[in-house]
Amino acid sequence: MANTGAYRNGSQKGCVKIDRPLSLNSNPKSASSSFKSKPSPGLRRSSTGSISGSGSAKDDTGVSGRVRVAVRLRPRNAEELVADADFADCVELQPEMKRLKLRRNNWDTDTYEFDEVLTEFSSQKRVYEVVAKPVVESVLDGYNGTIMAYGQTGTGKTYTLGRLGEEDTAYRGIMVRAMEDILSEVSLETDSLCVSYLQLYMETIQDLLDPANDNIAIMEDPKTGDVSLPGATLVEVRDQESFVELLRLGEAHRFAANTKLNTESSRSHAILMVNVRRSVKGKDHALSSEHGNTSNMLKTLKPPIVRKGKLVVVDLAGSERIDKSGSEGHTLEEAKSINLSLSALGKCINALAENSAHVPVRDSKLTRLLRDSFGGTARTSLVVTIGPSPRHRGETASTIMFGQRAMKVENMLKIKEEFDYKSLSRRLDIQLDRLIADHERQQKALQDEIERITIEAHKHISEAERNYTNALEREKFKYQNDYMESLKKLEEQWSKEQQKHDDGNTRIEQNDDSLIKTSRKEAPPVSSVDRVAEVKKLLQDEIHSRKSAEEEVNNLRTQLMLWKRTEAAGNSEISKLRKLLEDETLQKRKLEEEIALLQSQLLQLSFEADERRRGLDGGETGSIPNCLDSLIAQVRHPQLRDSGVGEKASIAKLFEQVGLQRILSLLEAEDADVRIHAVKVVANLAAEETNQEKIVEAGGLTSLLMLLRSSEDETIHRVAAGAIANLAMNETNQELIMAQGGISLLSITAVHAEDPQTLRMIAGALANLCGNDKLQIKLRGEGGIKALLGMVRCRHPDVLAQVARGIANFAKCESRASTQGTKTGKSLLIDDGALPWIVQNANNEASPIRRHIELALCHLGQHEINTKDMISGGALWELVRISRDCSREDIRTLAHRTLTSSPTFQAELKRLRIDCG
Repeated sequence: MANTGAYRNGSQKGCVKIDRPLSLNSNPKSASSSFKSKPSPGLRRSSTGSISGSGSAKDDTGVSGRVRVAVRLRPRNAEELVADADFADCVELQPEMKRLKLRRNNWDTDTYEFDEVLTEFSSQKRVYEVVAKPVVESVLDGYNGTIMAYGQTGTGKTYTLGRLGEEDTAYRGIMVRAMEDILSEVSLETDSLCVSYLQLYMETIQDLLDPANDNIAIMEDPKTGDVSLPGATLVEVRDQESFVELLRLGEAHRFAANTKLNTESSRSHAILMVNVRRSVKGKDHALSSEHGNTSNMLKTLKPPIVRKGKLVVVDLAGSERIDKSGSEGHTLEEAKSINLSLSALGKCINALAENSAHVPVRDSKLTRLLRDSFGGTARTSLVVTIGPSPRHRGETASTIMFGQRAMKVENMLKIKEEFDYKSLSRRLDIQLDRLIADHERQQKALQDEIERITIEAHKHISEAERNYTNALEREKFKYQNDYMESLKKLEEQWSKEQQKHDDGNTRIEQNDDSLIKTSRKEAPPVSSVDRVAEVKKLLQDEIHSRKSAEEEVNNLRTQLMLWKRTEAAGNSEISKLRKLLEDETLQKRKLEEEIALLQSQLLQLSFEADERRRGLDGGETGSIPNCLDSLIAQVRHPQLRDSGVGEKASIAKLFEQVGLQRILSLLEAEDADVRIHAVKVVANLAAEETNQEKIVEAGGLTSLLMLLRSSEDETIHRVAAGAIANLAMNETNQELIMAQGGISLLSITAVHAEDPQTLRMIAGALANLCGNDKLQIKLRGEGGIKALLGMVRCRHPDVLAQVARGIANFAKCESRASTQGTKTGKSLLIDDGALPWIVQNANNEASPIRRHIELALCHLGQHEINTKDMISGGALWELVRISRDCSREDIRTLAHRTLTSSPTFQAELKRLRIDCG
């Protein structure tokens, strides 16, 4: 805004402060933010919420969280410097005590306390970190969040929220910085980020991104009561530049006018809605079947979880008095509309702060839009802007009272988590298509292989038959030729021998009888023997030839049999392949049936989830076993509605009606469910300081420690440790916990615990004990410091924040003891090896962890005997950085004093030529 004056970069001044541990009834993310709550006098304390599983998707009861309010003072502008030069400011800020004093006159002042008090020197970055960053972190975790600015015209609301910072990035407002943090955390591949930018002008909702869309209706879900604007333009954001361009486009369409109070006064309420949809990373079953049966994998497949958070940033138009703003004509009508809507918002906040039965949310469209922000499920931060001018003291007092009443409003934070059935369905469709394609490819390859083997077998059989036939023909022709030639030779020889024989007989007859007889007796035997021998020889040759032919025939028959066997083997393989194809077809049919069954189970699961959600929204009542009396029923259901008046029975009412002794007796009940609910009730009672002394006197502390020793239930461990953490905020109780062996029990429980919430509760209890000067030696001797350092294995930011707080408390006590002269040795933290972790996390991204570690380094460095170890461990460089770059001036001052007061540090800095001046 033009007339708000220039904000200079600065930081809050104040003394060193060790924050109290996170209470069991706080927001799950409140431990990770620097925006601490400090209730004002008469302010109603936060009601206790669910202790177990506050961040779980199944916990539909939500977590109680009060509206956080910060006040920001605008510096005097040019007009006020002239007009009010002789008058003092009407407000006096005490940021270190988070107080504001409003002057009635020159003698009397009214004092008010807020969650944060921001001076005129507070930078835009400081305002964002304490007001908006915790809400942005909650939105990234799946909660709804609201950031709103309220104040008189010209006090810097638009400067705080909507400044683009084009000329200087240090002047960027909450909208730009919030989107920068969101874009750095989301993954554009798996997550989605959509933005709507609207204005409420004269009770009409208009789209700043599409001016033609000038009458958007408000829709409410009849089941959940969620408010939505389905007609608004929804733009998906991919980078910071496109978001800044959207803001610039929206601001160009926003209505503004020149009044006496502001040259560019906003005449409408601007509403920025950022919808964040994130996929929860976790164990996911792979869709491939490389390491297991596909059907078994599909049966255990679960749908992915999606968290949906919505951030609403509201830049309210400034409240104004007509006589001071000088509005006339149409500007006067605009002012009336603005004041009416702000008046309706004030009535709703008054009703919520006073627990009125009726909240008039329908009196204005502004209150309908902010229904979830006040008394709903969103985490809400409000920054009220005021000016210093005494002329506007009435408007300043009205703004301050609005903030005071808003601090009494409590919301029930609920995580927005659901199963992404559509994503699972798409994955299943893709998997089904891939399986079908793979099956078709395998079937085609199988058919091609069968055809190839069949063709090759037929080819081999045909070739074998052809070779066998040709070989038989050749052998037959050869044997026939040899046989005919042999017969022909035998006949010729026989003819020659016969002719010779006939010629011989004729000549012999002419001789004498003696010669004839001799010739007939001697000649024929000689020729017959030769012929017989020759015939035998020929017969033997023929026999050998026939045997050779028979062997060849047998060989050919053997080859034919082998080819037939090959053909039979081929036919057998073809049969096996056909059977395999049939099995694949049957497997495909079974797979399709399993997929159809899985889809039906998904539909059934969706139906059961809807039924369960409706049942949980409508409230659950259960019957109590007959063996338990009405007291156990009250402990089991501490928030059941009273049938007489229809209101929730509070824990305090249960405490008054039943009595503490009877509640503590249920901690030893045989029914595990009864013990769990009983310890939750005791933990909720322990969150109130007025009940802690009664619980300890009645033996509640002893019973809680006994539960840690005897029970193996993770829920009991978590809740009991949280109750002990609350009791450990009292110094007397700390000594009792130590005397009854509580540190050893907490240390042993921390070693076996895996749940981050359990470790957070244990770390909170140990961190409280670390702040007691009398328990330092015994705390370390019973393993408290080792257990605290061992919990860093969890890596959860809430756990690490509690560990860092405990180290800072321990280091502070050691520093105090060394100053008083009661401690002369080296720090026990350094002896236990805590220094490397401290140095590693000195510049942690999470501000609570970083702030406590910075304080721990400053306290360790104040004891001269620790300086050499700190120099060798790299702590000196972190101290130099803290003295220069820390966002908090008190810590910078403490680090500078630590460096300048240590001779060892000064010598090392001089050697390194570093000026810490």
